[in-house]
Amino acid sequence: MRRHENEPFVVSREVRAVIVPAGQEVKLKPGQAGYITQALGGSFTVYLEGNLFRIIGQEPVKSPELPPNAKEEDVKRLAWDQMRTCYDPEIPINIVDLGLVYDCAVTQNEDGTRTVDVTITLTAPGCGMGDILVDDVRDKIGRIPTVREARVTLTFDPPWNQSMMSEAARLQTGMF
Repeated sequence: MRRHENEPFVVSREVRAVIVPAGQEVKLKPGQAGYITQALGGSFTVYLEGNLFRIIGQEPVKSPELPPNAKEEDVKRLAWDQMRTCYDPEIPINIVDLGLVYDCAVTQNEDGTRTVDVTITLTAPGCGMGDILVDDVRDKIGRIPTVREARVTLTFDPPWNQSMMSEAARLQTGMF
């Protein structure tokens, strides 16, 4: 059953989750009741007992497809599309529109596979969700055919600010 935002739910089995924004892993227990606050990009953020949690173990996501004889630009475009399916667990906006992706480069390896190097940041340096977002980006880019390795670097230079958001993201959040 597909769940929607603000839908109440009850945990039916033990579930691994991460406290947002602390990043500490916990186990949600059967019987706990709460609300889904975000269901985007195969990830879930839920509100339980006064805290936000990002569920670990995403919904299965369809693997992206590359056209035959794809070039590095095709892989790069698909990498950006994949990153648009990665969401900040607190803000229902993808990390590209939030301005958290600083760079994406594709290199062809000698064996015809590709390596994708991505540099991302967080909205706040103290956010404990960095590893979760890095893993999400690495996983989704790693699903691209021909990608042998997705290397994701987290940086805080330059520090993120609201001006890095797309116009659509600023409108959605009311940050003009």
